[in-house]
Amino acid sequence: MESIAWMAWTLPTAIFFVLLSMTLAVMTWLAVAYPEAERVGILRIPTTRGDRLFISLIMAAVIHLLWIGFVGTDTIATVPVGEGIELSSLWLATVISLVSAVAIFRTV
Repeated sequence: MESIAWMAWTLPTAIFFVLLSMTLAVMTWLAVAYPEAERVGILRIPTTRGDRLFISLIMAAVIHLLWIGFVGTDTIATVPVGEGIELSSLWLATVISLVSAVAIFRTV
């Protein structure tokens, strides 16, 4: 474990990597079960599911970085569980990222 001690292994970090792994596993299963065909969307270039996933992940990173730069990570609410769980404003950026990913998969 010393080789990965540089990483801040927190619950949100673990959730991120688990969800990313699950996304890649689902995309692999979809590619095997339902072979994909390229389609042309609003970008006027042929894209596959993998291309749209890549664009969605890049957009999510950009949205989060812009959010941190312009809005910050202040607490917007506290959930009354135990001593209270603080919710960061980054959850709003996550919601925006998910909505943009749905839009990308449907239109690009």
